[in-house]
Amino acid sequence: MLPPSSSSGTATAPVTATQEPRETADALEAGRPAEPRAGAGAGAGTDRRAETDPRGAESRTAAPWGTDPYANALRNGRGPLFLRRSDGWLLPLEVERWCSDAGAADLSALHRCEGPVLDIGCGPGRLVAELTALGHRALGIDVSEAAVARTRRIGGSALLRSVFDPLPGEGRWGTVLLVDGNIGIGGDPAALLDRAADLLSTGGLLIAETSPLDIDERVQVRLDDGRCAPAEKAAPGPADRPFPWARIGTPALLGYAGACGWRPADQWSAEGRSFVALRRPRPRPAVRDRSARTSSQSAESANSTPVISSQWER
Repeated sequence: MLPPSSSSGTATAPVTATQEPRETADALEAGRPAEPRAGAGAGAGTDRRAETDPRGAESRTAAPWGTDPYANALRNGRGPLFLRRSDGWLLPLEVERWCSDAGAADLSALHRCEGPVLDIGCGPGRLVAELTALGHRALGIDVSEAAVARTRRIGGSALLRSVFDPLPGEGRWGTVLLVDGNIGIGGDPAALLDRAADLLSTGGLLIAETSPLDIDERVQVRLDDGRCAPAEKAAPGPADRPFPWARIGTPALLGYAGACGWRPADQWSAEGRSFVALRRPRPRPAVRDRSARTSSQSAESANSTPVISSQWER
């Protein structure tokens, strides 16, 4: 891990939500890591939208991940923290692992990364910081101010953004990460795969962590710290509002991926965790209008080079 970046006593101008992504994109194109801005802490960037609307449609509300149970867990570096289904079933969230250094299973994924890396739902930033230490240009995005602040504090670059918001470097990322259950964001794996394809460069790599179970589940959940049920609270807050989530195993993810044109690249397990690597679908070649092609064919034939199948982008 890199140490937190030092700050000087020089006053800095406020960073707006528009300026910061532009500077990150400029850094990406210049071939260098995006540097965290001095003074750009938990409050930087106000263009926040919930991870609960996978197609970016009409209403967007404050994300539950930005509220107290999750933020408090990240600040403390420990749980308990759960996703609670409407039937009361609890999925424990591994806050302690997320707030630790990258482990062997994490490294098995990070060592497969290619080019600049976007970590979707970066959480407290262990993967972004480790990628930076390994020499990758890496950026994390998260809808939690506490997550973004911690990522920056340990030496990573991060923005307060939803994956469905406009992002720097769209179509130019070499690798996109969806680990720690983040394949469930939005409750619609197919929509999330489509969005990942928009972000990746041609031939780019998606590395996703899947459930070790053979499962394909879409549910409404809420964050729960185990203290008391919403009905017992005097004034339930945003964290008590249900939001869509998905849990899928490797067979289910490969099924969604195949339907969207993704190509399997690898799958493996490490320390009881399961991972899949997928290659971005090839863009479909543009099909010209038949009438326009016919009318211009004679004029073009003398100057055009025949196109054969091997010349299409591979």
